Amino acid sequence: MSNKLFAFTLVTFSLYANIAMAKLPIGDSMSLKSGKPAIPKFFIGNSFDGPMLSNSVNTHPVFNSGGQTSTGSTYGTVRFSWILNFGFTFNYNLNQHFGCFTGIDIKNLGFIEKLGNYTVKHRTYNLGAPIGIKMGNMAGKGRYVFLGTGLDLALNYREKGYTLRNQKIYKFSEWFSDRTPLFMPYVFAGVAMPRGVTLKAQYYPNGFLNADYTHSGIKPYDGEKIQIMYLTVGFTTKYGKKHDFVKKHVSDLNTM
Repeated sequence: MSNKLFAFTLVTFSLYANIAMAKLPIGDSMSLKSGKPAIPKFFIGNSFDGPMLSNSVNTHPVFNSGGQTSTGSTYGTVRFSWILNFGFTFNYNLNQHFGCFTGIDIKNLGFIEKLGNYTVKHRTYNLGAPIGIKMGNMAGKGRYVFLGTGLDLALNYREKGYTLRNQKIYKFSEWFSDRTPLFMPYVFAGVAMPRGVTLKAQYYPNGFLNADYTHSGIKPYDGEKIQIMYLTVGFTTKYGKKHDFVKKHVSDLNTM
């Protein structure tokens, strides 16, 4: 009788284990066999870019003594921002070492311009859509590099003017302003470290200001091209993270 009970218990446990393993994604079952963390295939996450250090390459017309014009390039004033930029990402991992992603985000972009005794701060709030690839360790809190491209939609333009003594002399804001291009393409590259910390560099090759913008018959940005680049520290998190296999099935056994 005891042998029959043992055999019945063994068969029941085997059937339960097979059913449980069948319910797992392939990545999870393979991870159990290899002892490595599970590799999520598709997941949604969020991303936050915090401290941002930005600068610009400013190409502008130069007038010489003969009345002719040429172009010259200078670096703008370094701009530091603590404003939080956030977004959502949609990720797909092809295997343990390679994945791709896209998403949507909101960011604060701008540059600082020195005009004699005045300082002018230009910035936009942009809605962006990146697309990129990831290479490295896609498991758990692994380390990987990422790179890609994207497109921003300029929602709101803001400008502030100051004197040398930091006294504000004017300020205005415009939605979908003609002062900037409506769409701003960019490229980026970065590294993701353990605990979700990221370090990213992003570059906008086209001009930040619209050279064809006309105000009172004058083109104030004619001949100017402002190319912005920035470096930012951020972090990412995942939604719907799966529970550990053992903890899950211990919980199932406790509810039986």
